[in-house]
This record gives sequence, structure tokens and C-alpha cells, in this order.
Amino acid sequence: MIKEKLNILLSGGGTGGHIYPAIAIANELKARYPYAEFLFVGAKNRMEMEKVPKAGYKIKGLWISGFQRKLTLRNLSFPFKLLSSICKSKLIIRKFKPDVVIGTGGFASGPVLYVAARNRIPTLIQEQNSYPGITNKLLSKKTTVISVAYDHLERFFPKDKIVKTGNPIRQDVLKFDLKKETAFNFLGLDPQKKTLLVIGGSLGARTINRLIADSLDWLLAKNIQIIWQTGKLYIERYKKHNAVEGVKVTSFLNRMDMAYAASDFIISRAGAISISELCMVGKPTIFIPSPNVSEDHQTKNALALTEKEAAILLKETALDKFKTVFEMILNDENLQMNLSKNIKKLALPNATKEIVDEIEKLIFIKSKAL
Repeated sequence: MIKEKLNILLSGGGTGGHIYPAIAIANELKARYPYAEFLFVGAKNRMEMEKVPKAGYKIKGLWISGFQRKLTLRNLSFPFKLLSSICKSKLIIRKFKPDVVIGTGGFASGPVLYVAARNRIPTLIQEQNSYPGITNKLLSKKTTVISVAYDHLERFFPKDKIVKTGNPIRQDVLKFDLKKETAFNFLGLDPQKKTLLVIGGSLGARTINRLIADSLDWLLAKNIQIIWQTGKLYIERYKKHNAVEGVKVTSFLNRMDMAYAASDFIISRAGAISISELCMVGKPTIFIPSPNVSEDHQTKNALALTEKEAAILLKETALDKFKTVFEMILNDENLQMNLSKNIKKLALPNATKEIVDEIEKLIFIKSKAL
């Protein structure tokens, strides 16, 4: 029997790819246990300090940042930040008394999960990528359960701890299959034209934005209309294109369900959560991975799909081939159908529920031990 009054601690952040899975897990737990207490731990001055309270949860910040892989002055402060964060994590855990601790990646989750494991509190880490980050690699030796989204992660984690669940995704994405007409009306688009959705992440992708700007006249000449999410860093530079008929430019898409429903083709970075959403959506997709992430994990994520003929991979070093690749997809309906069919096969729509099922098992085991 699991007690209703649970204390649940979650940690993860730095990017939306770590924050939104944690929020999705918390929402599912809250639906099952309305009287549970939730507390998030993130890194000070990172986006989780804004996004988590907006989702309705309390959060505490640690003085922590990532370790730079090259020689830099910032690394001199890393040992002090780590020690400070471990000390603060001890205080948070001592005061909050969590029944379970969940980590979704990012530097803030390291100290919290480390302290929790040392105190024999049940822990679960959720690894979104096909190639894990260093934080989760280190934590895997101590954590109780490791939730993953890809096969063959036993190369990095203890095999007996791995449970393949998939990645938690936003609930509105699961409901994207609205009538196309509704989405076109909402977005003010022409239902007679093919629609390209461009996703660069919450901050934006400079290279993708530049590619679309340079290709805009060519795409419009192909009778393509464009939903273009620039990210907040680039909206000022590209919002002028809203004046062009058939182009919708925005820094952030609040209604991804509408954007997905209206789109025929998608260009996206290859972050793990984006990929999980796009597997659900099932539209022909070109992935342009960011080369500026640790271990080049976005390229590895994209390769996991392209090897199954579920998407097209276009590296930033090969963007001169974009028009050739896009025209190939545009003119080949069989290719479009195959890409859609194959990417849908990789969807794991029940990921959030299955992760929470695993968390419940941890809580139940702890409850029996008390």
C-alpha cells in the first residue's frame, strides 16, 4: 500500500530537453496522487527556474554549472560549485524527506541524486538520449532504476537497472491529430498548400534560421508555406518575414498540436524530446543535429532513426544539399509514406505512464521496508 502523502523530489534542467520530461513525470504523479508534495531542484539562473514555477511547482536552485571539456577559467570554480551543491542537496533532502528522487539529466541532478543514493532513498534517472551525458553515466552506478528511450544502452549502464520506457512528451502532442482545417484556421494558413514546419528549439538554431532565410524565395516558389519557429534569440532578426504571405514566424510555438497537425514536412534539431514527439507525429522529417552538444549526441539520436529509414539526416556541414534533399522528398510520395510509416513505428506513446509505474514500484518497496 502506497501512502497518499508522498514527498517527491525531481531534478533536471539546463535545457527544455531535461525540464519538460521532469514536468511531465510530475504531472502524471500528481494526477495519481493529488495530495503529494513536489519539489524541484535546478541550477540557479537556468531556464528551469522560470519554467518549473510556471508549471505550478516549487523549485530550489543550486550554484552549479557544467564542467567544460576544454581548458577554461570557468573550470576553476567547478569544485567549489560542486561542493556547495552537494551541501545544499543534503540540506534539501534532510528537510524535505523525499520518498523518491527522480533525475532527468543536466548538471543540477548530479549532486541531488548522489546525495539521495548515499542516503538509500530510491532513485530513478531518466535518460533521453541514445548516447548518455556524463552526469547520468556517473549516477548510474548508484541509482536504483534507469529509464531509457533507446536500445543498446547497456554499453553505458548496468543492464539489470535498465527499463525501456521512451521519453515523456507534452500531453498536447498526444492530441495533435486534430482536423487539419482547424489547425489551418487557427494558424491562418492556406489548406491548399503544403506546409513546412521549422523547429529550432526554445532558444533557436542560428544555422537552421539562416538556411530558411536563404531558402525562403525558393520554398515559396515551390508553393510551400512555412511555420518558422526561430527561438527567442533570433526572433528580432527574422520577424520581418511575417510580412511575406505564406510565412508565419514566431519565437515559440505555444500550440505545438496545431503546428504538427498543419504540417506536411518538418525540419528539426535532433534533441531527444523533439525526436520522441516527432515519432508520435509521424511526418516526413529532416533532422539537422546541433554539433555543439556534448558527445555529439544529437547526431547519434538522428542516426538511430535514419538507420531505420525513419527520417533524413542532414549535417550542418552539408547544408548546400538542402534544396536537393527537400525536393527529393517533396516529389516522391512513396518516400513520404515510408518515412511516415517508419518513424511512427518508433513511437512510445505511454512513456510517461510507464516511468511513473516504475516510480510507484520504488515507493512501494520503500513503504514495505518501513
